[in-house]
Amino acid sequence: MGQNPKKLFQISVDGFWDLFSPLFLKINSRKWYSMSSTEIGIWLARFKAFIPKSILCLREGYSLAILRKDLTAGIAVGVLAFPLAMAYAIGANIPPEKGLYTAIIAGFLISLLGGSRVQIGGPTGTFILLLYTLISTRGFESMVIATLMAGVILIAFGLLGVGTYIKYIPYPVVTGLTTGIALTIFTSQIKDFFGLSITQMPIDVIGKWKIYFYHFSTTNFMALLIGLGTLGTIIFFRKFRPQFPGAIFALALACFITWVFNIDIATIGSHYGALPRTLPIPSVPHFNIDQLITLFPDAMTIALLIAIESLLAGVVSEGMTGWRHQANCELVAQGIANIGSVICGGIPAAGALARTAANVKYGAHTPISGMIHALIIFLIMYIFAPLAGKIPLTALAAVLFMIAWSMSELHHFFHLFTAPRRDILVLITVFILTVLLGVTAAVQVGMILAAFLFMKQMSDITDVISPAQLFEDHREDAREPDAIKKQEVPPEVEIYEINGPFFFGVADRLKNLLNGLEHPPKIFILRMRKVPTIDASGMHALEEFFYECQRQKTLLLLSGVKRGVLRDLKRFHLDLLIGEERIFFHINSALAYCRAQIGSSSLPQFKSSAQAQQAYQTPPQ
Repeated sequence: MGQNPKKLFQISVDGFWDLFSPLFLKINSRKWYSMSSTEIGIWLARFKAFIPKSILCLREGYSLAILRKDLTAGIAVGVLAFPLAMAYAIGANIPPEKGLYTAIIAGFLISLLGGSRVQIGGPTGTFILLLYTLISTRGFESMVIATLMAGVILIAFGLLGVGTYIKYIPYPVVTGLTTGIALTIFTSQIKDFFGLSITQMPIDVIGKWKIYFYHFSTTNFMALLIGLGTLGTIIFFRKFRPQFPGAIFALALACFITWVFNIDIATIGSHYGALPRTLPIPSVPHFNIDQLITLFPDAMTIALLIAIESLLAGVVSEGMTGWRHQANCELVAQGIANIGSVICGGIPAAGALARTAANVKYGAHTPISGMIHALIIFLIMYIFAPLAGKIPLTALAAVLFMIAWSMSELHHFFHLFTAPRRDILVLITVFILTVLLGVTAAVQVGMILAAFLFMKQMSDITDVISPAQLFEDHREDAREPDAIKKQEVPPEVEIYEINGPFFFGVADRLKNLLNGLEHPPKIFILRMRKVPTIDASGMHALEEFFYECQRQKTLLLLSGVKRGVLRDLKRFHLDLLIGEERIFFHINSALAYCRAQIGSSSLPQFKSSAQAQQAYQTPPQ
């Protein structure tokens, strides 16, 4: 500190090795465990990938100038997040303080333990439909149990490195899901926005609209005017003064007008009671194995939604700042934060894209800003809880209308109708299932449908063809190093080639290949130079094809086998079944083998494919 007075903290992560290296040496000396220096380096690199960004940022050095930036951003985002936290909870028909608990506990833990420098965590609109359905059908305690399970799943995802693969979730699935959720949020807030007198609301969207149709005559026009005024104020600030938190001004104005003119409309306090000023005592509900099994699909859906939204927010913030995020560290932090949230009376939380973007725009530099944002929400709750209870529900409905509009991303939704038909099918299916059946069914069916359509697409581009077709159509490029000419193929030899990945979508094409030939050949060469990967179904089909060749008294050779594919074949023991001497890296080796065998009553045996390559003077390629 004396050398650099601008730095407040300096944490040396490299010191971890200085601390733990004697332990490794002690263990090695007793021969309980043996690790090379390379292995130690790999393990330390993996360990470093899970060090929170908060620690890494402090290690870089934390100055007063950075503190001022984080403080400004944290206060601004905290003020912005306070009404949103209540709105998300009310949107799921949950008391508003649950959203505040989530923003405080989960928001703090996500910033403290996460893998992003500027990620802001808390309740989001993605969970509104799922929580509303789950709590309405199974109760609040079931939601807590499902979220606890989701937290454990997220920690497992992070430790297993699944964060790297979350980005492969198809875009039509995400778009259909978010647009469907946006429609359900909009639908759920019609009652409060219009001030309708409805005592019991159905769960499904269609049922809600039926009730609205019969109860529009009970519209409270004063509530509607307050709602329209709030909506107009938010739109004005978003369009002309985007640097200011328009939702705060709009809600404050709605509260002031309602109080001054003593307007009799529903408020947070009249509907949910007074807001607490402190956090609840942590508690864990009792559960049994039957509950865990029943709630597992919902827990998996919650975990996937948290992972998708959090990593998406991390990618967006990375694009805005250039600071890379650690996906797997973020998943572990999200798991811990969600466990902490529901234990303290909250609901599921995730990285919030809009609040994260606002955090960046306000100048956040480290995760300290996210922790400050959580503390600001707590201070506002502690000081202004009585005033927050005066917020009209119609004003919060207007806030949720804007959230639904932002979530819907209608321009992306309609633009996807210009995509291939398979993507349109996934988009529409996920959207309809989200609206009619809920998020869990939409995610499950959407992912399965997208996977099947992708496999169909891959099987369409993968084919099993005869080089004879290439010769006749003159499609075999003579300039290609691996090209072969028709006259080079000995008689009684058939060559077929697989173009593309060899997986179960293509396996059935190989089964009846011999039966389609007029006369079974003496030797059949299956060329695999364009096969980048093979799965268990492909290897099983190859095994069945080998036995079919045996029945037809045809010798099977493989050529052009890539080293990765050969490694998979050896793991499946197909090299022993087919014979290592009959698996060639190059077509020239296979053809030389064939020329030597045509007319011979017996076939030479080699101990390895290397001996065969050497015997026929063609090096592996």
